Amino acid sequence: MPSINAGDFKKGLKVIIDGDPYDIVEYNFVKPGKGQALYKLKLRHLLKGTITTPTYRSGDSLEQADIRKTTGQFLYRDGENFVFMDNDSFEQHSMPTVNLGTAAAFMLDGAVCDLLLWNDRLIDVDPGSHVTLTVTYTEPAARGDTATNVTKAATVETGAEVKVPAFINDGDKIKVDARTGEYIERVRN
Repeated sequence: MPSINAGDFKKGLKVIIDGDPYDIVEYNFVKPGKGQALYKLKLRHLLKGTITTPTYRSGDSLEQADIRKTTGQFLYRDGENFVFMDNDSFEQHSMPTVNLGTAAAFMLDGAVCDLLLWNDRLIDVDPGSHVTLTVTYTEPAARGDTATNVTKAATVETGAEVKVPAFINDGDKIKVDARTGEYIERVRN
C-alpha cells in the first residue's frame, strides 16, 4: 500500500501502525515558534477499539491501510459468531458476538448492514442507526398511568428487551436505535 506523508493526514483516513489498522479520529496541525511543524493525531485501533494520541513531525509518513467498506447481509448465528455475506463477492465472514456490542441484540436474519474489511477480514459491522422490530411480549399498561412518562419492558422479535412507553402492546412495530437499544417511536402501518 502507498505511504501517506504527515502533511496529507486527515480525519477518516485509515493507516497501518506496527501491522495494525487505525482510523484517524482527530487531526491537529501545530506550528511552534521554533522547529518543525507537528501533527497531533487521535487514532482509534480498528481491531481493539482503543484510542491513542501520537504526534508526528513533518516529513514522517504512515502506510495506508487496505480497508474496504461494502454492503453485506446478516445470514445466521453460528454458536457465538454472527455470519455475514458480502453482497459484492458473496463471501461469508464471521464475527464474534462480543465484537458486535449492543447491535448483536437487534440483528434480524437478512438485515442489510455495512461491513468493514481489512485484508479481506471482517473487522466491523454497522447495522445502521435504526431498526424496526415487532414486540412479541409486553405487560398490559396499568390503568391511569398516562399522566407521566411511564415505561415498561417489552421483548422484541430478536429476543432483546427494550424499555417502551405504556401504550405499546403485543404485535406493535417499534423503531429502536440499534447502537444504544433505546426506543424511538411506534411505527404505524
